[in-house]
Amino acid sequence: MAKKYIDSGKKDTRSGFGAGLYEAGKKDPRVVAMTADLIGSVKMDAFVKDFPERFVQCGIAEANMVGAAAGIALTGKIPFIGSFAEFVTGRVYDQIRQEVAYGHTNVKIASSHAGITLGEDGATHQTMEDIALMRALPGMVVINPCDFNQTKAATIAAAEYEGPVYLRFGRPAVPNFTAEDQKFEIGKAICMNEGTDVTIFATGHLVWEAINAAEALEAEGVSAEVIDIATIKPLDEEAVIASAKKTGAVVCAEEHNTCGGLGELIAGVLAANAPTPIEFINGADRFGQSGTPAELMKVYGLDAAHIVEAAKKAVARK
Repeated sequence: MAKKYIDSGKKDTRSGFGAGLYEAGKKDPRVVAMTADLIGSVKMDAFVKDFPERFVQCGIAEANMVGAAAGIALTGKIPFIGSFAEFVTGRVYDQIRQEVAYGHTNVKIASSHAGITLGEDGATHQTMEDIALMRALPGMVVINPCDFNQTKAATIAAAEYEGPVYLRFGRPAVPNFTAEDQKFEIGKAICMNEGTDVTIFATGHLVWEAINAAEALEAEGVSAEVIDIATIKPLDEEAVIASAKKTGAVVCAEEHNTCGGLGELIAGVLAANAPTPIEFINGADRFGQSGTPAELMKVYGLDAAHIVEAAKKAVARK
């Protein structure tokens, strides 16, 4: 494949959320921002500066924040609640289940510092289980964008969507390679590269690694199709099945626990519709640990080199 995607400069995806929230706030006066003492960490600074009357500082009280957001949503507003992924999912799961998902309230859960690429803060602040938790809730949309531009576009799309949304992003600066003017469509997979020998389904930070893996595979005579699964729920099952049938071999790559993640989801869809050899790139069934994002990606096997090896295994199983 020709070099189709260029890193236009590393940016953190949490800043993409901040930019998207600000644009959504300018466009729609119903947008409200709320956080648990983490304005800077979730990049709400610009929104707070220009729309202070639409910002609620909840303090370190995530459960109360969820309940308040549900109430605000019932008045016709569009609240975005922002915190670390670990704190805004596991710590307040009951409140999300009862007050957001069960009531299908129009709350947007903005989840920063997700996965192990939070880095040096270690296992207590990292989360590799959040997608499983959110995906299990009926009616909850789950979005895991891959770079700054896509996160910005996904945030704007989430504001326009009627219903609960879980939006996942991270702290480290990562390549920014998708189109600046893109229109994000919830529930649609995005083909990043056409291929014929193996499909790499990737989400979040692993999309860039999958693109690099496809280039390395091409050099070895293996044609890899790369599909960006930015929306994990609802999954674009039609695109998943079509690509798997086309190539006959699949790799699923994600910065998440093996249990309840994208890999298990796609495996289930293919088992029912198009049984296909499949290999998994994920954090296995492990907690995180302290280290730089790059070190942890390598230790947990979440880089391009490991995707290349997984693709070769999948192809060999045809």
